[in-house]
This record gives sequence, structure tokens and C-alpha cells, in this order.
Amino acid sequence: MVKKRDFFFNNNKNGENVEQEDEEQNGDISRSDFPPNFVFGVATSAYQVEGGCKEGGRGPSIWDAFSHTTGKIIDGRNGDTAVDQYHKYKEDVELIAKLGFDAYRFSISWSRIFPDGLGTKVNEEGITYYNNLINSLLEKGIEPYVTLYHWDLPLYLHETMGGWVNKEIVKYFGIYADTCFANFGDRVKNWITINEPLQTAVNGYDIGIFAPGRNENSETESYLAAHHQILVHATAVSIYKSKYKEIQGGQVGLVVDCEWAEANSDKIEDKIATARRLDFQLGWFLDPLYKGDYPEVMREKLGRRLPKFTAEEKELLKNSIDFIGLNHYTSRFISNVTESPEEGDFYKAQEMERIVEWEGGEPIGVKAASEWLYVVPWGIRKLINYVAKRYNNPPIYVTENGMDDEENETAPLHEMLDDKLRVFYFKRYLAAVSQALKDGADVRGYFAWSLLDNFEWAQGYTKRFGLIYVDYKNGLTRHPKSSAYWFLRFFKGGEGTKSKEE
Repeated sequence: MVKKRDFFFNNNKNGENVEQEDEEQNGDISRSDFPPNFVFGVATSAYQVEGGCKEGGRGPSIWDAFSHTTGKIIDGRNGDTAVDQYHKYKEDVELIAKLGFDAYRFSISWSRIFPDGLGTKVNEEGITYYNNLINSLLEKGIEPYVTLYHWDLPLYLHETMGGWVNKEIVKYFGIYADTCFANFGDRVKNWITINEPLQTAVNGYDIGIFAPGRNENSETESYLAAHHQILVHATAVSIYKSKYKEIQGGQVGLVVDCEWAEANSDKIEDKIATARRLDFQLGWFLDPLYKGDYPEVMREKLGRRLPKFTAEEKELLKNSIDFIGLNHYTSRFISNVTESPEEGDFYKAQEMERIVEWEGGEPIGVKAASEWLYVVPWGIRKLINYVAKRYNNPPIYVTENGMDDEENETAPLHEMLDDKLRVFYFKRYLAAVSQALKDGADVRGYFAWSLLDNFEWAQGYTKRFGLIYVDYKNGLTRHPKSSAYWFLRFFKGGEGTKSKEE
């Protein structure tokens, strides 16, 4: 197993001693450590924050149905109201502005634009809502970064045609994307087609712990769901480039999620398993866009389960991405095994085990509230450098990065607001992003997850990721945490950060 001390000597990209750099990362980080045009933002998604589930002509999504199914959400709650950004968006925009962020990444609810997802009749109330949100952001000098799909598929598309496992979805998403470009693209210049297609494919159609909760045909459905999301992305980009880019001048990217994978030992089989793990996480979605097909190891391990792209589709995939969005939270050591201990065809096929301990038994990092989330700042630098090297240094935005606290209904408010570990997390991860920039990676922005405590999918409201505390019992009032004030100081170069003169 990896030795902790040796890690800093042996595992950076050039092999030189990086203990000193790690000590530097323990220190303060300043806005001046990033280029002047580097974008700092906060992020949310529609189902997690909006609420207003039956207001403004919105149709139901798969998450409405899933969260109302007994036993699917740990606290039995749902996103019907969430944290009510549908009504409180002006207040939230004001908070983003006061904290000093440049940008807000949010998602559009497909079923708020087309209630049945089919694209036959636009819901003008939905258009108005997002116009109001976008205009409010721009009035405050905040740049909108808009995600078209963050997991909330219109329920009708799932019930009538199987959702992501039916290739017809490519057509319907194209209509939806075209409608959004036409209505919002005069002001929105930064578009994301799909958020974390891996999670939709694996958790939605393989393991079944996310909407739509399917696992009956995991050996085929998860790979079809992924395949169609890739085609949806490329189709939306094609529409944008042919109809809107020349006039609107924007860019379109894809957001992928990735734990950094570090070999658990110097054994060749562990190193191969680590490379395989990264191919299954990142290569699954980025290789088709940059190299024209899935990674060879996926074809080898999955065989006929992995769909094939036609010659026409491969043409569509070429040059169909302007930037990569990276969602990153944590890292793991990887060991080669003949049989994965995790459930799901996706994990079994990888023949690897994820390990969270150093050789001496201590955890890879401080554990956050979620069982999967450890604070491992060095992982984000390694991930960014890996992407830069593999895909010829593309523009990268860190589109999500953050950690959660456990909900504690009995703790006094001042304790919940004093989120020291989150401050530590952001300081260390931002220092690592700064190092990746110095390494030569083309990183252009960083978005903290999340602006607000919110509905955390299958975990309900038991986990809090927000910079801003939401009081669920008292009118969903907002209270900035210490981490929010840390960012405020960070942007001003004041207390708690290095001055620009230093």
C-alpha cells in the first residue's frame, strides 16, 4: 500500500520532491494567485433548489416520482419546495453578488420549458421565470453558466418511451436545447449540455439508487443511457454551432465527474487497474468527443454491452466540445481485484477496489458527512493535470467542488454556521487548483458547490453542502456560513488571505 510520506516524493507528474509545495498549500491562498480573468462562481441545480414543482406550468420529472416513492429518500422528503429558489431567486442573486462571486451555475428544468418533454408546446411561464433569473444575475454583474440537464428528465419521456434508453430522446433534447438557445442565448454565453452523465447512467439505470431507479437490465440499459447522453450532447452542440454561435458567440461544454484514482502500490496490476478506473470514469464520456470512440479497455471488458457509434455519429462527435467541466470532490487509492466488492455491472467490469486508507491505516483524508467524501486536496491537481495531458490541454472549468456537514437539528445556529472544515477544504483545494495552473493546465474557472444547503438527492436534507445555511424550520431563511465570509475576504484580498503585495 502507498506510504504517506513517500507519496509526496514519488507521485507528482515530474517526479520531483513536492513536500515543499504541499507545505505551501497549507498556507493561505489569495485571489491574486489566479489570473485576473479567472471565473469564480457558485453552483446549484434546479430540482435541488427551485421548488415550485406544480407552479408556472411545470410538468413532473423523474425525480418528482422517485422522491415520492417510499424508501427511496433517506429522510422521506422530496424537492416539491426544496429551498424555494423559484420564489426567492432575487434574494439568492443578491447574496451571490454580496459575496463577490463572478458567476452562477444553475440548471434549467426541462419540464418547466416543455412539461411533457416532447417539445410540441413551449411553456411561456417557464421561459419567463428563467428570463427573470438571468436578467437579475446580469443586473448584478453575475455571469450565468447554464446547465440544460441536471438529472430531472420529464417524467412523460420516461413513462412513454423509456427515457435515456431510447434513442428518440436525442431528437427531443435537440428541440429543448434549440428552444433554450433561442430564448436565452442572447444573454447566456456559457452552456453545459449534461451534468455528470455517469451518475445518470450508473445510479439511474444500473444500481438504481437515483431516478428513475432502474436496475433490472443493468448490463445493457446503463450503457445505452450513457451512449444517448453523449449523442444528445453532440447534437446540441451541432445545433448551437449551425444556428447560434456566429450571432451569440457563446461556448458549449460537458460536465463530467471524477474521483481522482491513485495506484495503491507500485505493482503493475494496481497501476493498470488505476488507469482502467480513470478510463471508465472519464474516458467513457470524453474519449468519444476527443478521440472518436470509447476507450479500448471498455470495449475489452464490456464487449457487446457497449454500444457502437455509426460513421455518421462519429462525424457528429468531432469538435463537439468547447470546454470540459470537472466536478470533483474526493480521491481514492485503487487496487486490482478479480471481483469488485461494489454492486452494479459498471463497477464489476472495472475489476478494482477503491481504498480510503494509507498504509498505516489512517484515512486518506478527513472525512466529511457523506460516507464517500474525504478531504484530499492533492487529488484535484492530479486530476486536472491528467485531463490536460490526455486531451491536449483543453479549457477546463472546475464546475463543482465542495464538502458537506451532517444535518443536526439540535445544534444551535451559530455552531452550524461555523463551518471550519469547509473553510479548510476550499483553501486547500483552491491552492491545488492554483498549482495546476502553474503546471500549465488551462483552467479558466472554479465553482463552489453549493450556494445553498438543499435537497441532496437520495440523502434528502440530511446533508448540507451550502456556503449559505438554509433554516428548513423557519421560512427557509438564509444565513451565510463562515465559508461564505471566507470567500468574501478571499475576493477582496483581505483578512485570512495573503495581500496582493505579498
